[in-house]
Amino acid sequence: MDLSVIAFLGLLVAVAALRIVELQISRRHQQEMIARGAAKVEEPRFRWMVLLHTAVLIGAALEVVLLRRPFIPILAAVMFVIFLAANVVRWWVIRTLGSHWNVQVVDSTSLGVISSGPFRYVRHPNYAAVFAEMLALPLIHTAWITAVVGTLAHIAVLSMRLSTEERVLLANPEYQASMANKPRFIPGVF
Repeated sequence: MDLSVIAFLGLLVAVAALRIVELQISRRHQQEMIARGAAKVEEPRFRWMVLLHTAVLIGAALEVVLLRRPFIPILAAVMFVIFLAANVVRWWVIRTLGSHWNVQVVDSTSLGVISSGPFRYVRHPNYAAVFAEMLALPLIHTAWITAVVGTLAHIAVLSMRLSTEERVLLANPEYQASMANKPRFIPGVF
């Protein structure tokens, strides 16, 4: 097995481990928020988001190993920079939201509305970052089928997730006043 394949598989394992840590942080934040009066929102489609993230990681690994995808250094470098930038934004979001951050929809607007950090510019910076990350990650080692299928699935899952989350958030007058006029994902776009 080539060194590039071993390094790529190691990156995928590291991302999977990070997701497990994030789930633990999220669970702790949910418990804290619920104790302070927030309400967890029923979200039967959440499992699709978990399945999608898992499928992208496994799909990228299988595609690279079984289909012997080539390592193209310039493509890898560009995609790795996008991957790193997306993670910087994701951790900026996590730091900004503090105990409000979690991976499921929780109505925590009664505990205050966060409009600082990346939320000064857009309503959903985390979704934009995760979208970029899930697109770039497979392409680091030219797993283009996983990137294309994962992106299309992510659009479908994200549209369902956003309808639930925005219904909850925009029902709060403070959130609506602070955030409704901001773009969803990219400053100045949409």
